[in-house]
Amino acid sequence: MAATFSIAPVGAFTDNYIWVLREGARAVAVDPGEAAPLLRYLEQEKLRLEAVLITHHHADHCGGLPELLRACPGVPVYGPAGIPGISHPVMEGDAVELDMGQAKVLEVPGHTLDHLAYLLDDALFCGDTLFAAGCGRVFEGTPEQMLASLKKLARLPPQTKVYPAHEYTLSNLRFALAADQHNPILAMRRSRDSALRERGLPTLPSTIALETASNPFLRSGEPALREALRQRGGHPGDSEETCFAMLREWKNDFR
Repeated sequence: MAATFSIAPVGAFTDNYIWVLREGARAVAVDPGEAAPLLRYLEQEKLRLEAVLITHHHADHCGGLPELLRACPGVPVYGPAGIPGISHPVMEGDAVELDMGQAKVLEVPGHTLDHLAYLLDDALFCGDTLFAAGCGRVFEGTPEQMLASLKKLARLPPQTKVYPAHEYTLSNLRFALAADQHNPILAMRRSRDSALRERGLPTLPSTIALETASNPFLRSGEPALREALRQRGGHPGDSEETCFAMLREWKNDFR
């Protein structure tokens, strides 16, 4: 059965998206780092907030909860245990029952140790784990954990729509083109997504199919990526984990 809800981006800070799932007058918000823009959107659209999904503990993803819960008392908040404001801690294998469907919970550590993703029908809300043409920095986990998390997401159906929490696509594409310069899909993405940003439109969602074909962090075992690392003076060897770690370090310093 086709999904009956729609998904809208609400901008927060400089490059965050609060994703709002809406069906009729009902709404579910993902990662409200700021309350004010979300509350304005709900009021303008005459929507009733019925649930909140949190992917991880960084403030730009959950910092708006106190103000939001003052304005919308009693709204259930799902997310990793230990985050202030979470009323329903969830973990791998759980399913969040929403009026608009069931959201499957996936544990995807690496960026943080508590990071979760939510899969609702064909929509993946993945916070700071998988970005369009990129992935999150490895702050608390290990490169091996992050690679395993990305591989888990890459195994989802190709048509799965990817909703990261940041508009990082153009900067990610600059790095991807440096690391995988002969990949023709990247040039297409840069042209298309640059045009979208010039019009003030999001580059998201992406898809699992597009990311597995062009995201260097989902292709870290490919010969082209190994060769790019060697040309920089690296020694990636045959280990995909080593290649991934070297790519992530390169991206950390990329300008």
